[in-house]
Amino acid sequence: MQPSKTDFWVGLFVMLGAAALVFLALKAGNLLTLDFSKGYEVTARFDNIGGLKPQAAVRSAGVKVGKVKNITFNDKTFQADVHLELNNGYAFPKDSSFKILTSGLLGDQYVGVEPGYDEKTLAAGDTITNTQSAVVLENLIGQFLYGKASEGASAKPQE
Repeated sequence: MQPSKTDFWVGLFVMLGAAALVFLALKAGNLLTLDFSKGYEVTARFDNIGGLKPQAAVRSAGVKVGKVKNITFNDKTFQADVHLELNNGYAFPKDSSFKILTSGLLGDQYVGVEPGYDEKTLAAGDTITNTQSAVVLENLIGQFLYGKASEGASAKPQE
């Protein structure tokens, strides 16, 4: 049986459909970014990054202004160094505050930027220490339960 032109076009259509599904899955999982503009890289030091992952968004006022490039552990300060790539169009003051936030109750984590008031702006290679770590739900529940337990112990009458 000879392959016909129709077989070729059907095969091509199936291949394009499979490529489109792979592209869609990678975009939905935030594993593929098609941003070709280069930005400048800064490093933010956090005590606890929670579930922050590379390729997570960096947002200011709800607008995406960059992404998390990679995360390393600094064995001198015992903190996580989060390397951020900020878009060139955004210049933040040097005293800006960076915090790890969660979108929704149990959603993805991202880095939020609150601009400061310094006249000097962040430049490539700067390190930010004005940070606020992620709120870990397990720690919050533990603190609540510990507070309730100690509250109950102090409420008992002394004999």
